[in-house]
Amino acid sequence: MSIGQTMKNTGLTTPAVHVKPKEITTHGHTRVDNYYWLNERENPEVIDYLNAENTYLDAVMAPVKSFQEELFQEMKGRIKENDESVPVKDGNYFYYAKYIEGGEYPIYCRKKDSLTAPEEVLLDGNKLGKGKAYFNIGGYEISDNEEIMAYGVDTVSRRNYTIRFKDLKTGKLFKDQIKNTEGGSYAWAADNKTLFYIVRDQQTLLGYQVWRHVLGTDVKTDVLIYEEKDNQYYMGLYRMKSKKYIAIGCDHNGISSEYRLLEASNPTGEFKVFSPRERGHEYNIEHFQDKFYVRTNIDNAINFKLMEVKEGNTADKSTWKVVIGHRKEVYLEGIEVFKNHLVVQEKNQGLTQIRIINQTTKTEHYLNFGEPAYDANIGANPDFETTILRYGYTSLTTPSSTFDYNMDTQTKELKKQQTVLGGFDKNNYASERVFVTVRDGAKVPVSIAYRKDTKLDGTAPLLQYAYGSYGSSTDATFSSVRLSLLDRGFVYAIAHIRGGQEMGREWYDNGKMFKKINTFHDFIDCSEFLIKNKYCSSDKLFALGGSAGGLLMGAIVNIKPELYKGVVAAVPFVDVVTTMLDETIPLTTGEFEEWGNPKNKDSYEYMLSYSPYDNVEKKAYPNMLITTGLHDSQVQYFEPAKWVAKLRTMKTDNNLLLMHTNMEAGHGGASGRFASLKEVAMEYAFIIDLAEIITHK
Repeated sequence: MSIGQTMKNTGLTTPAVHVKPKEITTHGHTRVDNYYWLNERENPEVIDYLNAENTYLDAVMAPVKSFQEELFQEMKGRIKENDESVPVKDGNYFYYAKYIEGGEYPIYCRKKDSLTAPEEVLLDGNKLGKGKAYFNIGGYEISDNEEIMAYGVDTVSRRNYTIRFKDLKTGKLFKDQIKNTEGGSYAWAADNKTLFYIVRDQQTLLGYQVWRHVLGTDVKTDVLIYEEKDNQYYMGLYRMKSKKYIAIGCDHNGISSEYRLLEASNPTGEFKVFSPRERGHEYNIEHFQDKFYVRTNIDNAINFKLMEVKEGNTADKSTWKVVIGHRKEVYLEGIEVFKNHLVVQEKNQGLTQIRIINQTTKTEHYLNFGEPAYDANIGANPDFETTILRYGYTSLTTPSSTFDYNMDTQTKELKKQQTVLGGFDKNNYASERVFVTVRDGAKVPVSIAYRKDTKLDGTAPLLQYAYGSYGSSTDATFSSVRLSLLDRGFVYAIAHIRGGQEMGREWYDNGKMFKKINTFHDFIDCSEFLIKNKYCSSDKLFALGGSAGGLLMGAIVNIKPELYKGVVAAVPFVDVVTTMLDETIPLTTGEFEEWGNPKNKDSYEYMLSYSPYDNVEKKAYPNMLITTGLHDSQVQYFEPAKWVAKLRTMKTDNNLLLMHTNMEAGHGGASGRFASLKEVAMEYAFIIDLAEIITHK
């Protein structure tokens, strides 16, 4: 029996949820939200409803339960359980992470001077996470004398990290514990005892204060260094590669940036502003010798340009000199600075390029990757003196690979390629990259993968994925998990729609605020192209998106529901207007420049026109699986819960509508490397069953 037949044959009834109307009036317009009360996290009735939906899902999915387990074991079976990352040299040590057989979490290690030296275990995630429903290490920092480790741990999945300190000589923990911090956003001063860190506001969960802690002292005596008064800014903190400066970065979501710097040798000194925040000016900085490189968009450099300025009066932009000018067709993503080389990461026609510039001779060249759709990135390169660039490479058919590239001799060495067990052979798969001309004339790149023996005659099922928000580029990367679809005859397509930044900054600008509708139309137009060009069957097209990509899923099923056989919306942001009106919710104020501020009438009306929850209608919807996490700090669980409740009362079809709430996790789902596969196996079982693929493999 398929899951589609379960309800018909067993008489299952859908979970009931009480209607408790709440009127919300904005700009003289009143909306009635029947399920607003589901935001009462501690209300037993809410928990009962979420559990009822989980029970209902289990009952409906019962016919494929064994298949779901088969998928899980298949995905797990492709992963090399005993594995480790390529060591990275930093100071006197080589640092790496490894996994052991049966281990859910990484073990962080190092070796001194040589890879043949004895292994020193810094943190054993399996021991630390044992018995915990959720566990995550949010990064670590090593003191300059290489003897003390600061690291953060989250055991709830709200991204509140508690910082602990470990004496690497004795292996013992210091008594110091700092709670409610941003994971990974901490920096040591050069004195080996002072740590700077960011504290989160516990209502909005935004990082808003930088504090200074001296190891061995009471946390209550820590000193407040900086407080961000504008809650539209996100904050970060790090030690620059040159080690000379500690930087506090504040970013107003694609609108403006501001950095404050302190010399690491002067921990009690005052952080000084590099260049004051100014609406429309975004910049990033990197220190080099006696100057700074500045990635900036001043003078209408939409795709950014690279400039340099001497230490000292950096606020005077008239002293900034152009290193790489603005280019209309090339987006400047970032840089890596070495003593003799400058490495630039760029985007051109949706593909990443890595450009090597000799600092002395000013000669330059690009790396050649040789595939139609791929992703490349500058890796971890803490060593300033080296001529070796560490970079990563992957494609839809090439497992993640780590290379060392000699920037002088222009030779590369493959240090490691992701091991894929189970008989994987990349020669069995093919990838393509096509451009789809959408309704307003824009050309949207689509990356496509499939097995070479899959017939592209219009009969294959296809899973289409996209994100399309925040300027986040969705690149063509490899996934061993995805093989479970490809090996069953699926085609997989990534639509690089507007709202991302694949085609440059304008690609992002044309998919946000009052142009957000482009994101949804791009996805739909790509779907129709894939059907028309026989990449898939018109009745076996599936869509997948998560978070802001879940908003995309909610929008497309309102606009063109008949186009899709099934849709998976993971942790979806679907109650756009109500959420953006509530400034106590995490990720509201900082998102005004992404979606708009509904307190402004024009933004309110535009957002209301596409908000998935507000636009649910009495009509047929495709089969849908919606997932969420009770502790999600980014998209609160009640958004998808309300959406499902409303869909149940409005939809006129007999298609599946299922919701799964992970009662122990947040936005990222389960924390272990294998536990997370169980959720993917559930999603794939849902899709594969609906595609009516009889053979499981």
